[in-house]
Amino acid sequence: MIVFAREPLPGRVKTRLAAAIGDQAAVELYRAMLRDVLDLSRRLTDVETVIYWDCEEKSLPRLEQIYRCGSRRQIPGDLGQRMQAAFEEMFADGFESCCIIGSDTPDLPHAYILDAFELLEDRRFDAVLGPSADGGYYLLGLKRLYPQLFHGIDWSTSHVFRQSLAAAGSAGAVAGLLPEWYDIDTPEDLDAFIKRSGRFSGNGCDTATLATAL
Repeated sequence: MIVFAREPLPGRVKTRLAAAIGDQAAVELYRAMLRDVLDLSRRLTDVETVIYWDCEEKSLPRLEQIYRCGSRRQIPGDLGQRMQAAFEEMFADGFESCCIIGSDTPDLPHAYILDAFELLEDRRFDAVLGPSADGGYYLLGLKRLYPQLFHGIDWSTSHVFRQSLAAAGSAGAVAGLLPEWYDIDTPEDLDAFIKRSGRFSGNGCDTATLATAL
C-alpha cells in the first residue's frame, strides 16, 4: 500500500481549507487525516505500507521516525509522473500487486481496501479504481505498470476518473471498480465529513474529533 503524503507544514497542505480555517488548523487537520489513513492501512494483514513523501530530503528521517512507517520521497514532476515512479519502485522491489491512496480520505471504509486487493487477485482484472465524488479517484491498484494511466490526464480536475478509466481501456487493462467515496479538500467537504462521521465511525476518526472542534 502506497500512501502519498506531504510534509505537514503551514502553507503546504490543504490550502483551500486553510483559507477558511487558517494555516495551523489546516496542518493539524492534515496530521489527523494522515494518522487515520495510516491506521486504516495498518489494519490490513500481509500488506506493507510505504509513505511516499512530498518533502525535503533532510526531513525524511524525521518523518519516518514520527510516523513509524517505511518512507520514501516522491520524485519531482506532476502527479502522474510521481505515481508512476512509486509504482515502478514497488514492482521493482518484488511486490506483485500494489494500491495507492492519498491522505485525505480518513473515513474510507476498511472493506473498500480489502475489496481492492481481492479484485487484484482476480484474474479477470488488471487494475482497480475507486472513484471519488469530485470526479477524481481515491485509490488506484495495479498488478503491473500501465504508463498510459499516468499521462494525458487532467490532474486535479473532475475529469480524472473518466480519463483514467478510458486510459485503462486503451491500454487493454480491465479495471474493477470500487464504490464511490469522498475526500476532504474544501470547507464544504469538511462539513460533509463532520455530518457523515456522526453516523459512521470509520477506522479511528481522530479526524472527526478534531474537525468538529474547529
